[in-house]
Amino acid sequence: MDDTPHRPTKSPVIHQLNRSHNTNITAARNPFLTRFGVAPLRKDDFAGVPSLSRRDFVKLCGMAAALLGLGSAGVPRIADALVTAASQRPSVVWLNFASDTGCTEALIKASYPNAAQLILEILSLDFHETIMAAAGAQAEELLEQAYKRGDYILIIEGGIPTKKGYGMIARREMIDIGKEFAAKAKAIIAVGSCATYGGAPSGDPNPAGLKGVSEALGVQSINLDLCPVNEGILVATIVDFLLTQRIPELDGHGRPKIFYGQTIHDQCERRAHFNAGRFVERFGSKEEELGYCLYKMGCKGPDTYANCSKFRYNDRVSWCIGAGAPCIGCGEPGWVDKFAGFYERLPGVKVPGLEGVEAGADKIGIAAGVATAAGIAAHAIGTAKKRRFKKEPPSEKADAPAGTGKAR
Repeated sequence: MDDTPHRPTKSPVIHQLNRSHNTNITAARNPFLTRFGVAPLRKDDFAGVPSLSRRDFVKLCGMAAALLGLGSAGVPRIADALVTAASQRPSVVWLNFASDTGCTEALIKASYPNAAQLILEILSLDFHETIMAAAGAQAEELLEQAYKRGDYILIIEGGIPTKKGYGMIARREMIDIGKEFAAKAKAIIAVGSCATYGGAPSGDPNPAGLKGVSEALGVQSINLDLCPVNEGILVATIVDFLLTQRIPELDGHGRPKIFYGQTIHDQCERRAHFNAGRFVERFGSKEEELGYCLYKMGCKGPDTYANCSKFRYNDRVSWCIGAGAPCIGCGEPGWVDKFAGFYERLPGVKVPGLEGVEAGADKIGIAAGVATAAGIAAHAIGTAKKRRFKKEPPSEKADAPAGTGKAR
């Protein structure tokens, strides 16, 4: 007899995530209600949480097309793919391992784009222990049913402890659960830096031997880096998979090139200040208020590949550098140790026209001043030469005729 302790629960139903946000869950379309024959909740329980309207659907398609760089011409194709997906309800299994569920929080509280609309209404979210009401034996039963059906999109949040006893769920090692479910998945998506390469918990000395999904499980995963993952990237990745039925082109770290193909530095809104040698020297200064470059304050943007400045966070309102904080490089493998000393300057970054930042960032203002002075001097010399060869204009006053004191 199984002596595993179980928490009692009434029904395997996703509870309302957050009444202050449009999570768009309806009793009629909730996968836990329709798939397992559970009596629907009362209409009043979902007051203020409408289903996906035509307007929202078109907006979602347009947003996905923009994120994927398809333009307006791609909207009909995406709409067709999502309509097909909605009729088939592709299964999604979301497993949480060693993390703080920050990516889940980013997902369920976003409304622009609303990733919850895509996953909860168009797809069939068959398991997500953080947001489902079921627990204990019932939760495990739902997970087992999803596993038996197979052919699901597996989303993993959190790193995977590789040392025995450091990460267990229902008396099973996380790594064993991950390997089991990865074997029957049609696509594996690792969300957030913890799932991609271990994230913050994998920093030295890493007693649990935490690793990312791909390395720990020995599988190919679509790695969506950043801490937390940008919900726009997750939406676009899922839509792209539904549209093409294949894994997108990945870089050497397993990240979609379309989203991780350029550095933060290349796309930074403060890049012009870097090129001009205008740097923030102290937090709270006038230079920071003017939006000067944060390199001297420890920004790791030159070595971090991500598109934060394009997608942004909090309904696409702002992002770290936009809010005045230097990039800490959370989109890169091993960032915790690699970029330790988050407010220390990143070495080896070259300033245009100079040998490098260490030799040039402190002196670029002086160099710019010298160049300006040289320009002024050259201009003065040029002007003097022009005057030397130019005939002097006649005097404004003509000589007065004899006997008069006046000019003609």
